[in-house]
Amino acid sequence: MTPVVQLYWLRVVMGIIAGAVTAFIAAYFGGATGLFDVTTLVNSITVALLIYFITYYILRSYFKSKIEKQSKILSTAIGMYFFAWLSFFVLFYTAFAVALGFQL
Repeated sequence: MTPVVQLYWLRVVMGIIAGAVTAFIAAYFGGATGLFDVTTLVNSITVALLIYFITYYILRSYFKSKIEKQSKILSTAIGMYFFAWLSFFVLFYTAFAVALGFQL
């Protein structure tokens, strides 16, 4: 596997992990209103962006010598990260909300 392909799949996995983390935060710390409160949704998006940028700096140090264009490290699979995040955020949030007995 080439370094770009490895980076792509790492971003997808990180999107799934970010979806689970932000869904947990939204369900357990968002209160009974959950996503019906705009603040909870904004906080979830902020945490997903924070995870993306933290992993960018970690992955940049690893892939610095393997990928020629350094901007490619930031932009590779950014769309898949957020698509995976959104999909798994909805999935995990629904599971957490049902487990907590929220009415959706």
